[in-house]
This record gives sequence, C-alpha cells and structure tokens, in this order.
Amino acid sequence: MKNAKILTDIELRAHWYRTQEKCYTVAPGVYVTPAARDFIREHQIQLHFAAPVSSSGTMSVTPIPTQSGKARYVDYVTGEAMSVKPEDMTHIRGNLLVSKQHPRIAFRGRLDSLMARVMSVQIVAEETNYPKAAEDLEELLAYLRLMLAAEVKDEPLKAIRLLGMDSEGIRRCSHHVKEHIGIDHPIPSYRMGKLCVALNELRTQVRETELCAVNAFAQEGPGAHSDIIEGLNRLSSCVYILFCRVAVGYYGEVK
Repeated sequence: MKNAKILTDIELRAHWYRTQEKCYTVAPGVYVTPAARDFIREHQIQLHFAAPVSSSGTMSVTPIPTQSGKARYVDYVTGEAMSVKPEDMTHIRGNLLVSKQHPRIAFRGRLDSLMARVMSVQIVAEETNYPKAAEDLEELLAYLRLMLAAEVKDEPLKAIRLLGMDSEGIRRCSHHVKEHIGIDHPIPSYRMGKLCVALNELRTQVRETELCAVNAFAQEGPGAHSDIIEGLNRLSSCVYILFCRVAVGYYGEVK
C-alpha cells in the first residue's frame, strides 16, 4: 500500500479485499481515521508505522513487529503470516517479505552496484586531478540515494535537479552538446584518458539500471514509478555531460 498523509477505511477496504493482508505499513505521522481504526479492529489487522528517515547520514532500520514475543513477517505476494524469515526471502518494505528473485530486489541490487561504481569513478577523478568532477559526481550519488529511498518506501521521487539543470535542461544539454559544451558528440576512446573511459562505462551502467527498473515496475501497471525511470534516463544524460566536459577541458588541464 502506498503511504499517504491520511489512512482511510476506504483505502484499507480496497486493499484488504484484494490481498487479505493482515499487516499494513504506513509512514510515521500518518493520521488514521476513526473508521479505519474500526476496520483494523474488526479484521485484526496489525498497523505498522515505519521508522523515520535518519538525517545523520546513516541508514535507519525499521523495527519488525512482534506477536507473543516472536517477530511477525508477512509474505508480500500471498499475505501469509510467518514467525521466521525464510533464507530465500528478503524485506521489500518493513516486515513484508518477497523472494530474493523478485524484480524489485534485483533493481535494488543494481542501484547498489551503481552507487558503488559512482564512488569508484570519483576516486579516478581525484587521482587524475579532477576534484570538481568528483564533486559533480557526488551530486549524482546523492540523487541515487534519494532514488533508492523512494523505491524502498514506495514514495514519489523528488524532481531531479543536477549540475544546475532541471530535467528538461539536462535533456537539452545532452542532446546539443555542441551548443552547450562546445564539442561535437565525441566517440569514446581510450586515448581520452582514465576519467573519460570510467565515465563512459558509468553511463552504460546507468542505462542498464534503467532497463532493470523498467522490468521491475512493468508488472505493477502503466506508469508505475515512471519518476524513477525518468530519473535514471536523465542521470545517464548527466554522466554523458560530465564525459563531454572532461573531454573538452571544462574542468581544466590535468596538472
């Protein structure tokens, strides 16, 4: 169920008759209407409030609800309650479990790998004396972290604004690099140096992650998390812009 500021009995009833799930996870601060509370009591539903996002730079951990002293898990697909988490299942949200082969879990793994790769390219930027490029990559990394949080919590992704541009500005710059950066669309070559090669590889990995996202959300209906898919599309354009910037000498000559 998607998080909302108000949880009504209408939303609960619709979800209940579709899934028969006995546990619902909502964001902290959500107001539960009296009618919704009545429905929860009637159907013996456990209402689980997710932990708030930490502002300290560390990841927050959502506590698992318990029943009779034992952890209570719910199969996200079937609604089956479990007291023990099977090794072949993992958390999709709160105490809701899915198979580790679930497309959403595969997408999260790809996002994790992509963030690790961005950090590796930042090291290349530092080692080749492009500290400003490393700073620009930090912007992209922060956006990927927001993207992961939005997917895990099933919330809308914040509108993209990277490298001083919004979504349309990024698209325009990446399509018209001659006008905006002063170079024709370059053909990647090892002769461009370590950072250009690393950025070109990073761009391809963002594209692969975008395809993984399309596959993950396709099963959830038209338009599901189109914000994340668009965000990844623009992110690959950002990496291409960085590639062109390095190639044209935007960040200055290597010392």
